[in-house]
Amino acid sequence: MSNFFKKAVLYMQLPEMRLFWYFLPLAILILIIDILYLPKSWVLINVGIFFTLGIIILVNNLRLARLNLEIKLERNEMRSIVYNLFDGIIAYDQDFRILIFNRAAERILNISADRVINQNFTPEKAKDINFSVLGQILYPSLAALVVRRSEQGMFPQIADFTFKQPELNLRVTTDKIIDPNGQLLGFVKIIHDRTREIEILKSKSEFIEVAAHQLRTPLTSLNWIFESLARETLTDSQKELINMGLLGAGGVLKTVNDLLDVSQIEEGRFGYKFENINLISFAEEIMASVMALAKESKIKIYFKKPEEASIMVFADPQKLSIAFSNLITNAIKYNIENGEVVVEIQKLEGQPYIQISVKDTGIGIPPEDVKKLFTKFFRADNAKKIITGGTGLGLYISKNIIKRHGGEIWAESQLNRGSVFYFTVPIDLKLVPPTEAAFGEE
Repeated sequence: MSNFFKKAVLYMQLPEMRLFWYFLPLAILILIIDILYLPKSWVLINVGIFFTLGIIILVNNLRLARLNLEIKLERNEMRSIVYNLFDGIIAYDQDFRILIFNRAAERILNISADRVINQNFTPEKAKDINFSVLGQILYPSLAALVVRRSEQGMFPQIADFTFKQPELNLRVTTDKIIDPNGQLLGFVKIIHDRTREIEILKSKSEFIEVAAHQLRTPLTSLNWIFESLARETLTDSQKELINMGLLGAGGVLKTVNDLLDVSQIEEGRFGYKFENINLISFAEEIMASVMALAKESKIKIYFKKPEEASIMVFADPQKLSIAFSNLITNAIKYNIENGEVVVEIQKLEGQPYIQISVKDTGIGIPPEDVKKLFTKFFRADNAKKIITGGTGLGLYISKNIIKRHGGEIWAESQLNRGSVFYFTVPIDLKLVPPTEAAFGEE
């Protein structure tokens, strides 16, 4: 009961109870007048009426006071959460009047909230050097270097901003603020500071690149030595040793080259050279290059061509061949004896994309591993049993190459029944990203 009385006393003190306190003395005054001048029967009737009205007003005001108190508490809790988030939060109305500017936004943008709250932020104000970063975030068209990660006009909007003075790497997510009736009230921006993350990734990437470069030169020499020795007249035991050395050196050299590729991809400097290519003849050349491996592995390869004699796409043939070859080579390596690989090219109906699929009759992939296939260094357990060596980088590199071309890559598989790898490339030049993405940005 003590808690009940404490709450009742708290509610009675709230502003929403003013109506009740105004009514109470008025009711007492009227009752005193009634007692002095009216018959007792009328006094009792008036007492009953005023008592009933008092109870109704009291109950309604208490209910309103409780609801308002809960709303205020929730609002304060929400405000506290927003202001203490690690990511910056900026909310503004349709006139770009800033309504919320939390502590993280102050820290990231080096601006005090007092200087911007309730201020209408115009493009002219963005020219002020003190508000330059904020201005470019609010008006992305003013930004010197911004990479959009979402489709134009679709919300939430995601964009990456890079600033040199000061050095900042920010990922900004913009979404609408809409009332229950669907009316637009304004926008909210969530600012994630990726500067430290990018620095760490850069340091790691630079270390890998330096180490890989240092290893590649002696490994290339070693591989050349083994290749030269393999051409000499040798005994069977010597040939076996040379072949083992050649296989080992070649494997390590491929790993080093893959690490270098990954390093360059993650720094956004893999170096693409786009041109118009005929996808059908391009696929035929890739398939011809793996025929020796297919024959050695006793695998048949089939090509299901589309009806068109040629399909032109805008691509980097050297980089796209890496992705395509990885898929076909894997389909051969992880197949069964006398198995098949079917490559198919088809236009997607009603979509500006060409879909390429590589289907095999191989060992398949466990369902729980399918979604991990395109991550760095991942290899399914059943694949490790077939081929013990391998970096787990091939599909990761392929994914990044396809993404750079504006396409998507995915896989479907049944364990012990085979797999199908799909990737798409756009036929609309507007769908090809204008720049390389750095450090796994998507």
